Amino acid sequence: MRDHDVLTAVRALAPALRERADEAEELRRVPDATLADLHRTGFFRLLRPSAHGGLAADPEVFHAAVHEIARACGSTGWTTALLGVHPWYVALLDPRAQHDVWAGDDTALICSSHAPTGTVTPVPGGYRLSGRWHFAAGADHARWALLGGLVSDPDGRPLDLRTFLVPRTDHRVDDVWDTVGLRGSGSNDIVVDDAFVPAHRTLGYAPVTTLRCPGHETNPEPVYRLPYAALFTTTVSTVMVGIAEGAYDHHVDTARTHPALPHGRRVAEDPFAQVRIARAAGEIDAARLQLARNTAELYAVARAGGEPPVTLRARARRDQALATERALTAVDLLRENAGGSPLRSDGDVLSRAWRDLHTGRGQAANDVTRALTLFGRDAVGLDVQDPML
Repeated sequence: MRDHDVLTAVRALAPALRERADEAEELRRVPDATLADLHRTGFFRLLRPSAHGGLAADPEVFHAAVHEIARACGSTGWTTALLGVHPWYVALLDPRAQHDVWAGDDTALICSSHAPTGTVTPVPGGYRLSGRWHFAAGADHARWALLGGLVSDPDGRPLDLRTFLVPRTDHRVDDVWDTVGLRGSGSNDIVVDDAFVPAHRTLGYAPVTTLRCPGHETNPEPVYRLPYAALFTTTVSTVMVGIAEGAYDHHVDTARTHPALPHGRRVAEDPFAQVRIARAAGEIDAARLQLARNTAELYAVARAGGEPPVTLRARARRDQALATERALTAVDLLRENAGGSPLRSDGDVLSRAWRDLHTGRGQAANDVTRALTLFGRDAVGLDVQDPML
């Protein structure tokens, strides 16, 4: 199977995902049938290393697949994008950790909650981990979880920010996800009660940021030489843009016959409505083009064996956040055309997209002000130190 074969299969699956959007909202998680279908397409193998049966694919192909899924169903796009990007992160860990995940379960999925909200205690051979982590999309479907934690010295001074790989046997999922938007993402809490995590299942932020990870020894493919922050944040924003494009497609199809309130004229005959449609299309196109440009340039550097400069990392961060903002702007413009229809909560496509986007906007990766500040500091020659790069 080639990566473009996966993309073709995902596109063919999109109508079924669109039909299950209501079911995902009702279940408050992605339907099992959807996960099974996506497994069959090979989507979850795109960013898995070839040493473990994956495709180690071009990141542009992965993001194209994510975009197609999100166009069909925002919650499914959000969940599967994150479940799909985590094999890439596991590929950075010690080879023993990779073996732990995939040797006994070829279909294992991994969720995450990277905020360091738990308690970490160093012990011989590893760490003991306890606490509660929030917003782990797809947690019900995952066999493993990547959880953030802060390692401190005996006096409580922080020493290291790390990620801990924890199997489902050592954590439980607390069903707390009941939201206005992204309702079907199943972004529940993960609870760990004093679990032992061996040292080889952990990874500090420093080696991730400097592109010096233990997994690089066994996974030589260039995709694993990308900055984590650039790949992860672009994945999140790709979902947002996909949701906006799905709403745009639906709105334009509907606008051909649906009257624009309150004056009763058809949207297709209203020049003001046409301008909003044009502006929404421009916002979506600009977002997609900038994301694709940055990913292509980052991947070209990795393929050449180089390391991306801070300037490129900062630009990727800037454009990721702006893509999210543009997606929201596009859907807000379309809502102005749609009268009272998007105010309903009965499965209206535009209403769901609006709710999903405004919920996704709260994700830490989508902090526009922080992203622009990082780019501005680099542009004027100031030092830039941030884990989001």
